[in-house]
Amino acid sequence: MRRLFLFFLLNISICPMLLAQAALSDELQLQNDTIQILENVHEEQDPRLTKMLGWHIENNKKRDGIQGYRVEIFFSSDMKAKEKSFNQKVKFLSKYPEYNVHIKYVAPNFKVRVGDFRTKDEALKLQKRIQRDYPGAFIVPDIIEFPLLKQKHYE
Repeated sequence: MRRLFLFFLLNISICPMLLAQAALSDELQLQNDTIQILENVHEEQDPRLTKMLGWHIENNKKRDGIQGYRVEIFFSSDMKAKEKSFNQKVKFLSKYPEYNVHIKYVAPNFKVRVGDFRTKDEALKLQKRIQRDYPGAFIVPDIIEFPLLKQKHYE
């Protein structure tokens, strides 16, 4: 009786795997057919559209990041603004070393901005966290560095 039960259990578990392999090969065949079909498609479009698309691609290549948000903690345009911005950077990193700090010069101001956040909500969390030390901090849209992908560790 046990042998019969094990026999049916193995058949039930192996059959779907065999069917899945057959379906996978059909899916690959469909994908290859689709690629061949797309090679034979000829579209007609205004040449200005192709030119505009080229401009868009070139502008994206020139950008060194993506659209995101940062928290600005300091800006100044006085005579020692550069020194003050470096001091603010060191002061901030001594309290919050886990965040990236960026100094930007946009004439005539030196600006100290913190973080690389994809959403405004993420930047708001930092702003709330540093509110006691930097009450004048505010969120600004900026081109941020590409975020690092976190690797999942399975144990």
